[in-house]
Amino acid sequence: MTAEVAKYTLEQVEALELAPGTEHEKLEGWIPQMGSDEDVRAALEKAFDYRGDVTITLKTGERIEAYVFNRHTGISLADSYVQYFAPDVEGKQKVCYNQVARLEFTGRDRAAGRHWEDWVKAYHEKKAAGEKNIGLHPEAL
Repeated sequence: MTAEVAKYTLEQVEALELAPGTEHEKLEGWIPQMGSDEDVRAALEKAFDYRGDVTITLKTGERIEAYVFNRHTGISLADSYVQYFAPDVEGKQKVCYNQVARLEFTGRDRAAGRHWEDWVKAYHEKKAAGEKNIGLHPEAL
């Protein structure tokens, strides 16, 4: 153990391990304006950060229910794309930004209102109530 690490108490180390959470926008149900190239870029960036499904309407009229898991921002909309999973299609799919006419945040945001601190609080409440074999488990999807 180095002298640098040894100077911290256990409480100080534990305090450093708790980083403040990120405040996420409530996007569920939102339909962004897609008037300019910057609007399209901003909306698809938010779709990438969203923890639920979105509905992408292409300029051809095709509607795609998707979970966006990756994006690449190029110089133009034609050079930019999102990658997604769709429930009715096997494997990864891709659509260029310039093909998107409309975007809807239609799926439930799976992580909305879920915070580590809430899980820890629930654990301590169960433990204080005398429950046995308790653990912190994610909500079933």
